[in-house]
Amino acid sequence: MDGLFPKDGPEGAGAPEAKPGVYRVLARKYRPQSFDDLIGQEPMVRTLSNAFDTGRIAQGYMLTGVRGVGKTTTARILARALNYEIPGEIDRPTIHMDRLGSHCRAIMEGRHVDVIEMDAASHTGIGDIREIIEAVRYKPVSARTKVYIIDEVHMLSTAAFNGLLKTLEEPPEHVKFIFATTEIRKVPITILSRCQRFDLRRIEADVLLKHLGRIAEAEGVTIEEEALKLVARAAEGSVRDSLSLLDQAIAHGQGAITADQVRQMLGLADRARVIDLFEHVMKGDAAAALAELRAQYDVGADPAVVVADLAEFVHFVTRLKVVPEAASDSAATEAEVTRGGAFAAALSIRILGRAWQILLKGLDEVKTAAKPLAAAEMLLIRLCYAADLPTPDEAIRLLRDGAGAGGASGGAASGGGSGAAGQGGSGSYGAGPGGASGALRAAVGAASVAAGPIGEGARMALPRGGADPVAQAGPRLVASTMPAPATETRPAAQPAAQPARARFRSLADVAALAAEKRDIKLKIAIERQMRLVRLEPGRIEVQVTPDAAKDLTQDLGRKLQDWTGERWLIAVSREEGGATIFEERQAAREQLYSDARSDPLVAAVLRRFPGASIVDIRVNRDEAEIAAERAAEAGLPVEGMPPEEPDDPGWNPDD
Repeated sequence: MDGLFPKDGPEGAGAPEAKPGVYRVLARKYRPQSFDDLIGQEPMVRTLSNAFDTGRIAQGYMLTGVRGVGKTTTARILARALNYEIPGEIDRPTIHMDRLGSHCRAIMEGRHVDVIEMDAASHTGIGDIREIIEAVRYKPVSARTKVYIIDEVHMLSTAAFNGLLKTLEEPPEHVKFIFATTEIRKVPITILSRCQRFDLRRIEADVLLKHLGRIAEAEGVTIEEEALKLVARAAEGSVRDSLSLLDQAIAHGQGAITADQVRQMLGLADRARVIDLFEHVMKGDAAAALAELRAQYDVGADPAVVVADLAEFVHFVTRLKVVPEAASDSAATEAEVTRGGAFAAALSIRILGRAWQILLKGLDEVKTAAKPLAAAEMLLIRLCYAADLPTPDEAIRLLRDGAGAGGASGGAASGGGSGAAGQGGSGSYGAGPGGASGALRAAVGAASVAAGPIGEGARMALPRGGADPVAQAGPRLVASTMPAPATETRPAAQPAAQPARARFRSLADVAALAAEKRDIKLKIAIERQMRLVRLEPGRIEVQVTPDAAKDLTQDLGRKLQDWTGERWLIAVSREEGGATIFEERQAAREQLYSDARSDPLVAAVLRRFPGASIVDIRVNRDEAEIAAERAAEAGLPVEGMPPEEPDDPGWNPDD
């Protein structure tokens, strides 16, 4: 690293000299000139150092990594090392280049005749590769080795890659190839197998901070440490990006750079205000969250950047929850570490994971929305209400135990429970908009509520204004067959209706509900592809036929939950089930035909008309019989209903 900051000037050994009056950007001015100047790539430097010391130099190198981590710079340093020469002293490849060699300056400036740099993005065809194949036969003009540096090699066409294979596998001794790419997956494996591959890593935040600090000191610029952290974070591990941002910050701050100036330059929100926004969201305070977002927007923060920063802070808090050592991250501010640790202690992983998923999905919506601010506000509102919902395990426990512990549950809810804090145990989080969490717990204590699928956004029915939660629980399977007298007045409060799951006595009831909901496909599947093994409250155990769809049971469970407001588990059993509904109907119909054929009158008709056959059988039933059947299915008394058979002893046509 000392080569970048010599005492007599900031430029490293071999760095191109700038013309008087021409400004050179920091990314070029402080470009590494040797392997000693590279930062954050120690594994690659160690490997190449040992290879050069032992003479095990490959014919091709593949350098890959994100933008700005030093791929092209490393390629030039490699070319310099291959051709390093000091007359009378050094005449072999070496990575120890403390002085300028005969070819160093021309190579680092990209103008050496024997170091050919080609941009594959603009030279993609087989014709360009043919020129290389023709030229490799000739020895270098002045240097020891002819080096071909092909940048963005993944842009070459398939024909160009194929044309390069033979030359790359067995090049002349005086030729070396160095490839650089950001899309290593697009490079054919046949090319990769002929090269030594080096993955250049993103530069760690603490290493990048020290590097930027030294450059700022060399430039005579005063910059706050927090401002350096903002620049390093925005660069995302790219040295070139960080130097470009530092260059811009120096111009923006005119020699003295503050964190506020960097935030304004990058359109970032104040980190402390992002944490405040996170706190409002976790408390379920939608009004305060929207006010904070508007305030940040008014001072120039991009809504998409605010959402991205919010998601990043959620990730940071989650890391603190799982790995407390993450607090030592040098890129994190003191406020992030202190307040993030408090959030990590108060919030559960389920809450943080749910917030992360919502923010991750909402970020794309904000970026593509016609009005990003409106999209960000809707996202925060959704997040506030989601933060107020109980976690899945809480919801299951409340739904399971709520009916038997109504008073205790309601009392706990009214006392300001943990809400979104879940298992964290902080009473300040989760007291959401309108006290929805407390209302939910109170409603669960009184009766079963209509709950959406657990884990799919936790779509709980939140009763407002004292509404009866049972009335909001969705459609029931109970159908009243005996209408109440017109003069009867219903009392103000009725006991909670029996849960819908208790009305399922067979798969026929389930199929009937599917027909009522006009889901004919599911009704047919239930009738033809399911054999009932066991039916219990909240659980249906079936055996499915081989032709059944793989997701039939999941689909049935999900739709039953939507239709009934109750959670149903549809299990596939290995036990032998009974006949399907369709098979039972077929057997019943065959029995009807058999009974009809054995009837004396029908038999006489068939004998009287040779060739005649029974085509169809229809059973006539009056409305009273149908009503009695429905009442029996519903478990209601059948008083006032006539007996089904005329020859019954109790039958009287005058009744």
